[in-house]
Formats: sequence, structure tokens, C-alpha cells
Amino acid sequence: MDEFKKVSVLMPAKNAAKYLDSCIQSILAQSYPHWELLVCNDHSEDETLAILTQFASQDSRIKVFQNQGHGIIDGLATVYAHASGHFISRMDADDLMTPDKLLRLVSACDAPNVVATGKVAYFSEQSLGEGYIKYADWLNENLQSSDPFQAIYKECVIPSPCWMMHKSTLDEIGAFTIDRYPEDYDLVFRMRRHGLKVKTVDVVLHHWRDYPERSSRTDPNYADNRFMDLKVYYFLLDDYDVTRPLFLWGAGKKGKLIARLLQEKGIAFHWISDNPKKIGHNIYDVIIADQKQILDAVNAQV
Repeated sequence: MDEFKKVSVLMPAKNAAKYLDSCIQSILAQSYPHWELLVCNDHSEDETLAILTQFASQDSRIKVFQNQGHGIIDGLATVYAHASGHFISRMDADDLMTPDKLLRLVSACDAPNVVATGKVAYFSEQSLGEGYIKYADWLNENLQSSDPFQAIYKECVIPSPCWMMHKSTLDEIGAFTIDRYPEDYDLVFRMRRHGLKVKTVDVVLHHWRDYPERSSRTDPNYADNRFMDLKVYYFLLDDYDVTRPLFLWGAGKKGKLIARLLQEKGIAFHWISDNPKKIGHNIYDVIIADQKQILDAVNAQV
């Protein structure tokens, strides 16, 4: 094995027994053989550890570790400490790789300033929600743009289990040392902060499995408010311009959450809305103004 071309695939696993066999089989079927699979068992209570141990006994490229903490971030940090590959990639224990995923990502990840990714598709043994289909379609389309990071405040623009970077680059941007959820979205913001270039493979490389128990549906770390906390955090860190008047547009549920977050940080803002029922009302000690006010603002930031 050429150690300089090896891919370390990091995979946390918690109570993943139901789908683990098919997941690992899709990794074993990769056309690119120079990989190691580093799996962190996150205190599973089902047969996850037994399944992992069996696979590891059959293929030396598969290595199993116990989470030294709790949760995905601790799990990723645990296995990352043992990564020996030149490239780093991710996998979820309930998903599937296409056979050429690693090969195509290695080919695309041709420089340290690059994050390589590819298209994704959801599948489900039950009915697949329309929202997931729309997100995958939007994500795949956005990945074709000249700068996918431009849409970062809409949604996470790099699919969590479908990226690859040089290990040196991941070290530079912080790897899994920051305890901030959602951890995949946070990592993408840090990719943007460090000026990484997105190179997209124009085919589906990863199949996301949707089911009722999926972490993104059940884990409070992936609730809507955590996403908004993260967006406001990075907006103030990277994009807020103190020399421009800041306008918060919208006074619905998300608008109110943003208002509270800005006030907690001591950030002054004008609040506008197109809803006649909200205009003129005092919410959190701010009077909601008509959105037309933005027309009179000079160099406003919205």
C-alpha cells in the first residue's frame, strides 16, 4: 500500500447494527483499495460492537475504537487521533458508498487547498419525505456553482459523509477539536474561513439513508435552534460589518430567534417586516418597521 495515497475513513457508530453490514460491505467494495476504516463505537447497546469486531478480524484495514467521550464529536476525535492516511474522509454507519466514491474523491482532491465532494441521494425503505428530496436536489445543484459557499447561510453546502481533504488541511482548520454542533455544518463554515476551494464530482457518490431514528431527526444537537445559533455565530465572526446598519428582515419564529441571539451579543439592529400585523409592534423592545425602510438605508446589511 502506498501510504501517501491512503484514505482514512472516519465513522462514528451508535446502535447501528441494523444497517452496519450493508454500510461496511459498500466500503469493502470500493475500487480504490488504499483505505483504512476507523470506526468509533459510541457506547452502543445493540450488536454494533460484535459486528464491527467480526469485520475487523477479517480485514486489517478496519480498526475499531471505543469512544473516549460521548457523542459524534468525541467519537470523531477518538478515531482521528489514529488516522494514518494522507487523505481524510467521512462515513455514516447507516449509509452506502457508491463503488468509485473514494477513487473519484482522491482524484479530485489534488491540492491541499481543496475540499473534494460529490453529489448525494437519499433513499429509504419507507416513504421518503419531500423535504429531503428537495434538499438533496438543492445541494447537488448548489455544488455545481462557481462558489458553493455563497449559499452557506441557507443550508450546509457540503454533505457531511461525502467530502475528502488532505489530512494537513483538516489539521489546519481544526479537525474535530471544537465542541460546536451541528459539527458537520460547523466544519463547513471553517472550510470557508480558510478559503478552501470546492471541487465537485458530478455524479452521485453517496447514498443517505433516511429512517425515523436517524440522528438528524432525533438528536437535539441537530434541532433548528442549534443551526441558527451556528449561523449567527459565524455571521458575527466572519461577515458582520460594524460600519453598516444591520437590518433583521422578518418577525416570524426564526426572526425572533435571531433577534434574541443578536441582543444577547449586544448587537444593535433595525427590525423590518412585510407583515402588516407585525409592523408597529414592539417585540423585545424593538419596534418592527415596514420593510420599505430598507429603501432609505445607506449601505445596509440585511
